[in-house]
Amino acid sequence: MFYLSRVTIVLTWLAVAAMLVFDASNLLAASPHILLRLDAADVTNGRLVSTRDEIRTLLRDAKIGYTELTGSGRTVQVHITDPGQLDSAKAAPKTVTDPVADSGVQEMTLDDSEPGLLKFTVTDAGLKYRTSAALAQSVEVIKNRVRDLGVTDPVVQSTDEDGILIRTAGVADPQRLGQILTRPGRLSFQLVDQSMPVNEAINGRPPVGSAVFYSMGDPPVPYLIENWVILSGENVVDAEATRNLAIDEPVVAFRLDSRGTARFKWATTQNVGKPFAVMLDDQVISVPIIREPIEGGTGQISGNFTAESANDLALLLRTGPLPARLTIAEEAR
Repeated sequence: MFYLSRVTIVLTWLAVAAMLVFDASNLLAASPHILLRLDAADVTNGRLVSTRDEIRTLLRDAKIGYTELTGSGRTVQVHITDPGQLDSAKAAPKTVTDPVADSGVQEMTLDDSEPGLLKFTVTDAGLKYRTSAALAQSVEVIKNRVRDLGVTDPVVQSTDEDGILIRTAGVADPQRLGQILTRPGRLSFQLVDQSMPVNEAINGRPPVGSAVFYSMGDPPVPYLIENWVILSGENVVDAEATRNLAIDEPVVAFRLDSRGTARFKWATTQNVGKPFAVMLDDQVISVPIIREPIEGGTGQISGNFTAESANDLALLLRTGPLPARLTIAEEAR
């Protein structure tokens, strides 16, 4: 009689399991799919922007004078104008350098070795934490977008530190799918800066707190836009492509959450008669005039849409923005 030792049996089962995993991964890789990569540099840049804005708010609330609040690489720095306020300036943005709740990760460190200059730098652990969080959030956004597009039995999973694999069986238009999955989908409502003509801003220097952005049309039209964001896509709880019968064009109807409704009412009450820009991924969709306070928490976005582009925008608003850019690393149809 032939006997197998327990070690041999275990090794045999491990070999079989490895073959099954190898075959399954090969099968998935051979099927129609898209492999996306998270842009780590965009994760870092997003953290710098949020840190810069947080420091600006904290210093202003503490009535601390400062200049040259800038960010580059992995560092945000600011000059404190009054040496007597330096200790207060170090204490005011303490929340920036505090460890993240529940994780203990210190995302930012403070360097005050140069007189009057505060430098906040993203740590390696902080970058890893942010990248991991951005990947997890991206997976959820991609899942929502794939389901909204009606993909049959979607498979969406992270593959490593920065990869997302999507099985795309049953997709009628894989090219459109790839375009939608990689759109950041960052919606914002921002006031138009009317303090100077836009051409002067282009040829010279825009006012502090404003920048030049261009429309999505051909040719693109420049606008001078205030950096202050009245509303963002995070305040949108629902969106649907519909048709405005008055202008006989496709539009996107949206509904805001309670915080967005209150914020939009306050902003439109304060700025009646002024133009504001509806922005998507740093491009201007439209520039309506605030005729009266908008109180109901609902509205429409128009912008020379086709039926398909209106549907795509509504989908992006329903499923939320990506936390960082995604690029297509591999595609098999």
